[in-house]
Amino acid sequence: MKYSNTLPFSKAQDTIDPLRKFRTKFLFPKHKGKDVIYFTGNSLGLQPRSTAKYIQQELSDWAKYGVEGHFQAKHPWFSYHELFAKPVSKIVGAKSSEVIMMNQLTSNIHFLFVSFYCPTKERYKILCEAKAFPSDQYVLESQVKFHGYAPDDAIIEVAPRKGEHTIRHEDVLSAIEKNKNELALVFIGGVNYYSGQVFDMQSITEVAHNAGAMVGFDLAHAAGNIKLNLHDWNVDFAAWCTYKYLNSGPGSVGGAFVHERHHTNDLSRFAGWWGHDKSTRFKMEKGFKPIPTAESWALSNVPIISMACHKAAVDIFEETGMNALAEKSKKLTGYLEFVIEEINLNFKNKKLEIITPKERGCQLSMIAHGLGKPFHEQLTRQGVIADWREPNVIRMAPVPLYNSFEDVYRFGEIVTMSLRTK
Repeated sequence: MKYSNTLPFSKAQDTIDPLRKFRTKFLFPKHKGKDVIYFTGNSLGLQPRSTAKYIQQELSDWAKYGVEGHFQAKHPWFSYHELFAKPVSKIVGAKSSEVIMMNQLTSNIHFLFVSFYCPTKERYKILCEAKAFPSDQYVLESQVKFHGYAPDDAIIEVAPRKGEHTIRHEDVLSAIEKNKNELALVFIGGVNYYSGQVFDMQSITEVAHNAGAMVGFDLAHAAGNIKLNLHDWNVDFAAWCTYKYLNSGPGSVGGAFVHERHHTNDLSRFAGWWGHDKSTRFKMEKGFKPIPTAESWALSNVPIISMACHKAAVDIFEETGMNALAEKSKKLTGYLEFVIEEINLNFKNKKLEIITPKERGCQLSMIAHGLGKPFHEQLTRQGVIADWREPNVIRMAPVPLYNSFEDVYRFGEIVTMSLRTK
């Protein structure tokens, strides 16, 4: 696609954008009476306009039915989570039986580790990417300690090479091969939160399985952002949040994937009654009988208000589909990259370095050399909501569901004006 850093070009692209109507389905914060340039959907997605209606439905049913809402509500609470099996499976590339909405992200990772991190004297190490999201680092540290191992010994981190910002794919595969006799688990963020790098999850899974290790992914920055095919890639398990690209509200319900080949085998797991056989659940008997799907990893009855927020967002994804979102994402993020490089031509002494590789979703991470956090703060004062990450990175995510080409052009204008004042 041939880009042009002009307002007419951006407006023309928005006119022919098949997803342009979806922008109106979201609520934007305001800056001086106008929509902000909201490039932080990778941190917290915007609120769908329909969310309040979905929540109100459950509040009304609660008021009307009380406890009987579990079976008499418009969407009975007893089976509410089942509404997500089909639409969410499309988002992550799974079978309906392989996904379950429950808990929150880090809780789900810990629960899944009960099943998929089962270290032995010979195999106890976990391989991950360096600079993983802090919560993932804490999970790994606490899990290996819980099993009696030292983190410095049991956790293998694959880091970028000296002078580079992202991890080479061949270095991940090499590290798996090097440690294959001691490796119990490979656990990586499918999209690195800091750099925006997308990992080759399919080949990582294949090589790790050949090495005798289980494979899981934290998809917090991947679900709703990039096309996933968890079932076909043969991934063992995955977990994600829903408040970023899935626009389901701060701290909203998490999601989990467990490949169908694990549904009926004898894996360890922590059990709860929402994972118990539905036909006998209310007999309240001893003896856990797991549902033969990913639902068996569920513990408690679901948080209905949080689920209602998620349903409002998932229904929008059902309208768009991941193919259309991925196609626009490639064009829109490419345009942002183009605009930044155009700016660099005019400010050669104030380099804006994009550290995100071509293997990416809609996030671009940028270092504003010599400018630092005050530059980010200046952009914020001008109505740009982007994200600062220590020590020196600005993360930007032009989300295809609600961001526009004009947003990108306006961002470029504000960056240019800010640089002129430095």
